[in-house]
Amino acid sequence: MGLYDRDYARGDSFAYGNASKSDTQIISFVKETYKLFAASMMAGAVGAYVGVPMAGTIAAWFIPLFIVEIGLLVGLHFVKHKPGINLGVMFGFVFMTGLMLAPLLSQTLGMNGGGTIVGNAFAMTAVVFGSMSFYAIKTKRDFTSYTKPLMIALFVIIGFSILNMFLGNPMLSVIISGVVVLLFSVLVVYDTQNIMNGAYETPIDGAIALYLDFLNIFTALLHLFGIFGNDD
Repeated sequence: MGLYDRDYARGDSFAYGNASKSDTQIISFVKETYKLFAASMMAGAVGAYVGVPMAGTIAAWFIPLFIVEIGLLVGLHFVKHKPGINLGVMFGFVFMTGLMLAPLLSQTLGMNGGGTIVGNAFAMTAVVFGSMSFYAIKTKRDFTSYTKPLMIALFVIIGFSILNMFLGNPMLSVIISGVVVLLFSVLVVYDTQNIMNGAYETPIDGAIALYLDFLNIFTALLHLFGIFGNDD
């Protein structure tokens, strides 16, 4: 399950509030953020495409590759203000996330109707993401004040996910995946409002936050659809 430390993207973001940015700056910031998010989606898709044919190798080298992936995410925090390098590290990270998703994609594609399962999971993710983004813009409710409960919920889910790696309980896996979809749907609202408020430090921060929301919803739905679509 692709759960990542989403608190990364905040950095020192709340030192940069609405008051320090004009409307023009915020509009420019939002446009740049969504451009980078779209580019990240494409880079992640390329990583998945490259990874599926060598899914077995990736699974065998999962821990070293996962360390590289997390290293790139952490490293991005330190280079996000360095033009050129920041984009290289960002695209390296999202490419790795696609690569690491390849074993799950390969397993799902190997099922009866696997292509349909993957397509449905992606379509549902896009619907959820789009709906929650629209809700974030239209609602008068402020979700940006929910940082603490959302982070607590995230760490609880990570804890149960690690526990279930040892238990291998199918029912717990279903519950965890369902909760992940709900949690990251709320986080889409949270991140979208922070982006619209100009609260993130750089467009890269906002783009990675949105990308991780999308990735985790997609991964969780892929788990769910794969479980319920499996003939076994």
